[in-house]
Amino acid sequence: MINFRLVRHLWLFLAVAEEEHFGRAAKRLGMSQPPLTEQIQTLESALKVKLFERSRRGAKLTPVGAAILPAVQKFAEQLERLELAVREAVQGHSGMLTIGAISSAMVDTLPGLIEYLKAQHPQLTISVKEIDSVEAVPALERGDVDLAFARLEGELGASIQSVPLKEDRLAVALPRTHRLAEMPRIRLASLADEAFVIFSRHVSPVYYDSLIMTCREAGFSPRVLHEVRSVSSQIAFVGCGQGIALVPASLKKAAPENVVVKPLKEAVKVVTTAMAWSTSRENPMVEAAIAAISAGKVRGMPR
Repeated sequence: MINFRLVRHLWLFLAVAEEEHFGRAAKRLGMSQPPLTEQIQTLESALKVKLFERSRRGAKLTPVGAAILPAVQKFAEQLERLELAVREAVQGHSGMLTIGAISSAMVDTLPGLIEYLKAQHPQLTISVKEIDSVEAVPALERGDVDLAFARLEGELGASIQSVPLKEDRLAVALPRTHRLAEMPRIRLASLADEAFVIFSRHVSPVYYDSLIMTCREAGFSPRVLHEVRSVSSQIAFVGCGQGIALVPASLKKAAPENVVVKPLKEAVKVVTTAMAWSTSRENPMVEAAIAAISAGKVRGMPR
């Protein structure tokens, strides 16, 4: 049986943890502060632990509070998904598809797919959540998402299948004042002594490893000055004089005036977006999405 009192207490705990202040959390929750403080004290008493260190400046999580926060956040996310599914079912909707995607895929890949699926299945409920590439396979294996759009290549596990959707040639982003900025094409080996701004391995291990291997095949190991969370951040760091970056050639159109993006002499291609799904779960909407993309029916997808 669901302990609804505990569920409420966990929601209150999450609000205070995110706001780091009882007063702000109470305002966000639409309640006064004394009852909120009392409810948190009740939760601490029930768990027999102290969750927050209170001070005049706010409330900081104790080590125990910090340890349980990720589980509470995941629980809250699952409750939101359940609430959405129940609400849509009551309103007569049928079918649910949860999609996890990196930010670039949310811009250039998902809109066309969602438009197509909603046109073909008007009662379908689609929930989109932003993920990093490294989160894609675990999220699929746990069932947190039905489809994932991320930078993925190679063997992903016995139950995970994927198909590359978008590839791009690798290019190099340089400050406009760089000694190589006027070259029409740049040989990768000529970058051996440079400091690199590279896509973080924590965010996308496959993409990171492919860039490192590409450099090694050219005869050097890149000296990594910064690891960042997105290709747009790579461009920004280059613009701030923090090194150079290997990026998809399409980033040229997003480069500011103080950054140039030059093609490499070597023809090196990288997967910028792949679609992945789990074969251990059946969802007709996943099959519909795969079929639509495979048949070239989705706007913005390669045919």
